[in-house]
Amino acid sequence: MGGELFGHGPAPLTQVLSDLGGMPVALPVLSCAIAYALGRRALRLAVYAALTMAAVPVLVIPLKVATARQGPLTEAVNYYPSGHTATAAVAYGASALVLLTLGRPAWLREASWPRAWMMPVAAILLTTATGIGLVLHGYHWPLDVLASWCLGPLVLAPLGWVSYRSRRRSSG
Repeated sequence: MGGELFGHGPAPLTQVLSDLGGMPVALPVLSCAIAYALGRRALRLAVYAALTMAAVPVLVIPLKVATARQGPLTEAVNYYPSGHTATAAVAYGASALVLLTLGRPAWLREASWPRAWMMPVAAILLTTATGIGLVLHGYHWPLDVLASWCLGPLVLAPLGWVSYRSRRRSSG
C-alpha cells in the first residue's frame, strides 16, 4: 500500500516539502527558538529543547537499524521510521513549545498577530507537509511517516511538561 501515491504532485514541490524535515531547514528554526529562550534567560527551557532534538537520532537510528525496512523505490534499507518526519515534528514542535512558553516580546504584545494558537498549528502543518512530500516524492512509505508522526509527540512530552510548568509558575 502507498505505491500508488508515488510520483503524484509536482516533483519540485514534493522535494521542497520533503526538505522541510532536513537538518539544514528544521535545525535553524529550532536554533532561533533556543536563542530566543536564551535571550529571555530561560536556560532550562533552552536546554530541554536542545536535548529533545538530540533525542531524535538516538531513538530513530536504532529503530531504523532494527527494522531494516526497505525504501519504496530503492533496494536500500533503514527507512522506518522516517528521520525527516521525526526531525520536523520535534524541531517545529519544540520551537512552538518554547515560543508559547515565553510568550510574545513586549513590542509585539499590543499587535494582534501572531496569535498563540498559530505556533502549534504551524508546527503541525510543517510536519504534515514534510510527511506528505516524502511519500509523494517516493522517499518513504506512508507507514514510515505515520510512525514518526506518532513518535514526535512522545519525544516532545518532556519538553511539553517543562513548558507547562514554566507557564504555570510565571502566571501564578
